[in-house]
Amino acid sequence: MMSAEGSAGIMNVVFMTLLFALMYFFMIRPSSKRKKLEDDMRNNIQIGDEITTIGGIVGRIVAVKDDNQSFIIETGVDRSKIKIKKWAIASCDSQKESRTPAAK
Repeated sequence: MMSAEGSAGIMNVVFMTLLFALMYFFMIRPSSKRKKLEDDMRNNIQIGDEITTIGGIVGRIVAVKDDNQSFIIETGVDRSKIKIKKWAIASCDSQKESRTPAAK
C-alpha cells in the first residue's frame, strides 16, 4: 500500500513531465522548424532572386560576396546597390521554376 505522500510525489513527476512535453511540442519544436526553414531559404538564394530584408528593404540579388555570407542587392528604379548580410534576409519573394526536367 502506498502512502499519500508517495503518490503525490509520483503525480508531481508525471505532471512536470507532461508540462515539459507540451512546452516542447507547442513552443520549442515549431521554433526550431521555422529556423531550419529560414536557414534553407537563405542558403538557396541565387542571383536574380527578389528578397526582403528584416528592415523592410526590397531588392534583387545581383552579386554574392565573402563566401556566400553577404549579398549585393539592387533597389528601386535608380538601381541603387546595397551590401547586406545573409542573416538580414527575411524572405525570398521570387517564385523560381523547378530546375529539374519535367517527367514525361
